Amino acid sequence: MSYQRGGQYNQWSLTPTNTAQTSSHPSNGPPSASPFSPTYTNQPSRNVSEIIPGLFISDLAFAENPVCLAQFKITHILSTLPEKVFQPPPSLLPAQPARMQIRVEDLPFAELAAHLPTTTAWIREALSRDPNARVLVHCVEGISRSSSVVAAFLMAQYNWTPTEAVQYIKSKRRIAEPNFGFIQQLHEYAKVSLGRSQS
Repeated sequence: MSYQRGGQYNQWSLTPTNTAQTSSHPSNGPPSASPFSPTYTNQPSRNVSEIIPGLFISDLAFAENPVCLAQFKITHILSTLPEKVFQPPPSLLPAQPARMQIRVEDLPFAELAAHLPTTTAWIREALSRDPNARVLVHCVEGISRSSSVVAAFLMAQYNWTPTEAVQYIKSKRRIAEPNFGFIQQLHEYAKVSLGRSQS
């Protein structure tokens, strides 16, 4: 698949796209792509990674940016953070994505495992119902919570262990790094929800 950028076509690859956070972000919270926010930019973020065809991980800035969502033709957005996420109105994003949000803090002992059967089913249904579905899973930086949710989906979908799923995600998105508590909860998910004695 090719995308037109700057008047020329570049081949899209599934290599990691690790873009460092800029230093201009306000210290009181994550950047916002709301057009009413001083951190809004019309320049598409590059901090998005396609993990498998149609399944992406990104940061919050990408998930709130109507330009990015339209450019990547995102049809579904799964938010994994407790804060309110800006939803571009139809005037900015005519094709409104389906949405789901689980409210999880980025802390090792935050409850994640209880949400994983629901998030896995939601991603699976989105991808299986429409061959053109493009599902975005995000947290604030696209490092821990979103990577853990996608790892759980890959475990269920491909019968992978938590280690296999996380390593695969890291091969596509270098900055992916679920915290140690979420890794333990992925093992719990494998045992309790997927019925695997060894994970």
